[in-house]
Amino acid sequence: MLPLLSIPSPSSSTIEIGPLSIHFYGLTLLVAIAAAVAITGFRWTRRGGDWDLIFRVAVWGVASGIVGARLYHVITSWNELPDEWWGPFAIWKGGLGVWGGIGLGCLVGAIVAHRSGASVAKLADCVAPGLLVAQGIGRFGNWWNQELFGKPTDLPWGLRIDPENRPVNYLDSATFHPTFLYELLWDFAMAAVLVYVIERRLRPRPPGVFAAYIALYCVGRFFEELLRIDPAHHIAGLRLNAWVSLLGVVAGVTWYVLSQRDRTPRPRSTRRTRPTKPPRTMAVPGERRVRPPE
Repeated sequence: MLPLLSIPSPSSSTIEIGPLSIHFYGLTLLVAIAAAVAITGFRWTRRGGDWDLIFRVAVWGVASGIVGARLYHVITSWNELPDEWWGPFAIWKGGLGVWGGIGLGCLVGAIVAHRSGASVAKLADCVAPGLLVAQGIGRFGNWWNQELFGKPTDLPWGLRIDPENRPVNYLDSATFHPTFLYELLWDFAMAAVLVYVIERRLRPRPPGVFAAYIALYCVGRFFEELLRIDPAHHIAGLRLNAWVSLLGVVAGVTWYVLSQRDRTPRPRSTRRTRPTKPPRTMAVPGERRVRPPE
């Protein structure tokens, strides 16, 4: 029985235009990428940078990010792939690991920025809020595909899932925790925290904002993983991505602390010292001057 209030799921994840089949999951990713590029470019140019670097970093970073995201999913969830030769390439059916996407995308983008002579640390701080916004928007793709939802719930904001998309153990449940919505709200809120609290009030040295982004995102992702019921590998009772989130929190906090340590050399001591007395020397009597006769 459906609750009186709930969030509906879309009846279809595609739209047909003639012979073309357009997947909303892919459109969602395009919007997310555009948002990240726009926010990053705005922040970078306000600091004296140029759009040319942003576009070059975006081209290489996005391409490698998609590859990294898919590789992470294939490696960690190979048993969920379609049993066809094209299974590893079926991105339109979902299956992009954010860890692999952000990791490889940022690595390649940093290489491009470094070879261009730009400050990688400053650019990373400009990227961080845009990444969070993009990750939040990207979660709408899970809503279109009716995937990666949480445990059953009767809360008013429960997400309705069609029977064919429910896990076998939860066929009798109609509504589930909308984890896509939880992460979207968390990502948007933490993007605001990065800009208005950490950046403008704490004023950390680069890449402090990016390090804080890693820690903040992973905190929210850890609690999200505790709700999700999609298939996953478990280690010591926790989902694999929950462990990755904990490692991300530790790495982000550690990086932030180390990046803010004062590396300026300490000035030499200005304490006054007593003047040293000149060394005593033996007096040598001079020659006696003889007055010439008048």
